[in-house]
Amino acid sequence: MLDREGFRPNVGIILLNANNEVWWGKRVREHSWQFPQGGIKHGETPEQAMFRELEEEIGLRAEHVKIIGRTRDWLRYEVPDHFIKREVRGHYRGQKQIWFLLRMVGRDCDVNLRGTSHPEFDAWRWHDYWVPLDVVIEFKREVYQQALQELSRFLNRAGQGARRHEPTARALPAHKKPAASGLPPNAAPAPEPK
Repeated sequence: MLDREGFRPNVGIILLNANNEVWWGKRVREHSWQFPQGGIKHGETPEQAMFRELEEEIGLRAEHVKIIGRTRDWLRYEVPDHFIKREVRGHYRGQKQIWFLLRMVGRDCDVNLRGTSHPEFDAWRWHDYWVPLDVVIEFKREVYQQALQELSRFLNRAGQGARRHEPTARALPAHKKPAASGLPPNAAPAPEPK
């Protein structure tokens, strides 16, 4: 489902812990890290899509999170042609996203990356709020900056303040994850469209 300009309606999710660190996931079999995101299906509201994607991608349900805020309007990014599937080139330009800022009220152990037969992520960690701007794929950097900036106004009232320390990594058992791990300096892109 594309709009007239070739953008697919989508939601992005920034999930905070009690220290205002953000949830950061590693895409399955890739060296690419990103926030959870996904398409809005026909008939869904952005909020319904966000809760569906949250459960599909990281196994959290509505009772595990609290909505702190959302972007006022759509934020857009264009996908370079060489990342677009051949059959949709010329029609598909990229994503338009409503971003949600959520507070985790559940526990880390509630995260389940294997909740579906087609998992999106195979590892995750908590990171300082602004770190994703340094490592996200270049064509998503501006939309990440817009989302993080707009939603940062909720941080003071949302939590107990940010504390700085090393990120906490979570991953699948070694036999279920790819050999390469860690956060590379130049993360590879996720396949589009998702």
